[in-house]
Amino acid sequence: MTSILITGCNRGLGLGLVKALNKLPQPPKIIATCRDIKKAEELKQISSEHGNVHILEIDLVNMEQYEILVGKVDAIVKNEGLNVLFNNAGVAPKSTKINVVKEKDLIDTFVCNTVVPIMLTKAFLPLLKRASEFNSSRPMGINRAAVINMSSILGSIAQNDNGGLYAYRTSKTALNAATKSMSIDLQNDKILCVALHPGWVRTSMGGKNAPLDVETSTEGIVKTILNFNERNNGGFFQYDGQQLPW
Repeated sequence: MTSILITGCNRGLGLGLVKALNKLPQPPKIIATCRDIKKAEELKQISSEHGNVHILEIDLVNMEQYEILVGKVDAIVKNEGLNVLFNNAGVAPKSTKINVVKEKDLIDTFVCNTVVPIMLTKAFLPLLKRASEFNSSRPMGINRAAVINMSSILGSIAQNDNGGLYAYRTSKTALNAATKSMSIDLQNDKILCVALHPGWVRTSMGGKNAPLDVETSTEGIVKTILNFNERNNGGFFQYDGQQLPW
């Protein structure tokens, strides 16, 4: 893997992924997006110390900016293309129960958690296909070309035992469905597409009662995705590689 773009890197899992990837013996070019670079102090510090970390500011809901973003990434990855698009950015609203759920929360969450990853993948297809062609001698996996969509076990219909969380659950279930379709549509291009659950992690989204810390989750994620191959294409997996039910 020579390059990876990760969305939502100003804090939490995105920032943790940047740190975990930089611990690899040969770290890739890491293109980290954030919505407000002024608030991404730790990310800026990492970038200043590591020449392989590039920060690009974008509000991903503003899809009219995708063409500009792709152009900036193209200038970084050049003829080798983009190995991995990691759609990590997401939101989780507070209106969780049926009696208090809000229409705006449902719509905004669906746009951020489902529409954005789909449209961003569409925008980056030329660079992903270029990477797959450049690495045509390699098997399907992140060393060739891949789309990793950060999902959640809360998007699993089979494991929904508690109800509620309408906006977040439905957006992640829809993302899982989109990931499966991507895996079929991009199979001939040898682009791996996988949905990934990071575990219940102590972040601003996961809350302070979560059992996992960011480092454990993100280092597990990096180890897991490095081992993904054609057999994993179109699947739903946990940070430690365990396959999860839809």
